[in-house]
Amino acid sequence: MLPAALTLLALVGMTAGPVAAGGKDLGPLPKVKKQNPAAVELGKLLFFDNRISGDADIKCSQCHIPEKGWSDGQELSTGYPSTEYFRNSKTVLNAVHAEYFYWEGRLDAKDMPTQVRDIITESHFHAADGRIMAQRLKNIPKYVELFKKAYGGEPSFGRMIKAIAAFERTLVSKNVPFDKFITGDAGAISAEAKQGLALFKGKAGCIQCHNGAYFSDAEAHNLGVPENARIFLEVKRHITFRSLLSFMGVPNYHNLRRDPGFFIVTKDPADMGKFLTPTLREVSRTGPYMHNGVIKTLAGVVDFYNAGGGKDPLKDKRIKPLGLSAKEKAALVAFLETLSGDPIIIKITKKDLPKYEAIPDWYKVQN
Repeated sequence: MLPAALTLLALVGMTAGPVAAGGKDLGPLPKVKKQNPAAVELGKLLFFDNRISGDADIKCSQCHIPEKGWSDGQELSTGYPSTEYFRNSKTVLNAVHAEYFYWEGRLDAKDMPTQVRDIITESHFHAADGRIMAQRLKNIPKYVELFKKAYGGEPSFGRMIKAIAAFERTLVSKNVPFDKFITGDAGAISAEAKQGLALFKGKAGCIQCHNGAYFSDAEAHNLGVPENARIFLEVKRHITFRSLLSFMGVPNYHNLRRDPGFFIVTKDPADMGKFLTPTLREVSRTGPYMHNGVIKTLAGVVDFYNAGGGKDPLKDKRIKPLGLSAKEKAALVAFLETLSGDPIIIKITKKDLPKYEAIPDWYKVQN
């Protein structure tokens, strides 16, 4: 994942700035292929159902909370009971447009069911056995009915992860001010936000990495983000950190005192401390920021870049002090806020979920 070459393109009458080669200028999100409604309805229930985790005590919506931009609002996310995770929870909004999953980009996003499977079976996330999950669902009549309707057969682990993926593909930003502006509504964003857009494309240089409709170049970069000490001071997080690195074959993992990032994938020392460029869509709702949540606010993120990022000998050479004034920094934040659409709020409580069927009388008699 080498940094993309730079070229110049203009944007709806705004001052031109550097954008990625290949025409990845900013733009509205493309339409998503329509999903099977029955599969989406099934996947929605499963997303909020704790029974798809090993001990039936964690659910997808625990780390992807609708009211928090489908992230969790914490620096570092929670993990499976008796574990804690060592990275910030990424939003699942617009994930259908991603090219890679996870902060170090270890999974190809073209196969969303595989990412769902990885989350559900990974010991520090849902810690579930697919065979157990299938049998649980077969004992819930409503799920049996929904699986039949969506896939023409009984509940299975493979169908379960497909259904959750189908639901996640529908979680796409709607009524986004920036998208309205870029498609011709000049009044959709404020004059201050328009100034921020010009800075984003020009002086601030954000578009070098945050480009395309998804606002990400799908590449990994080292920004010099400081480490979050909690990863090494909180035992449960450090255990999870070492567990994942061991599983991924990271050399000398037990002595590392930094998150290796993309190095986990490549094992190339030059990739130490690089992380995948996140989307900026819905960014006003998904703080804290960076892979480890060390920056609390959007204004703080702008300050970080304005100062030239952090200190790391491997830091991307394009990260340099920007010299933005207070007014320019505020304009940049105003623009970033136009990337959030209408809140997508879905409320499904435990009482809304289908129930297990009681043990039938014939079974009680025979046993």
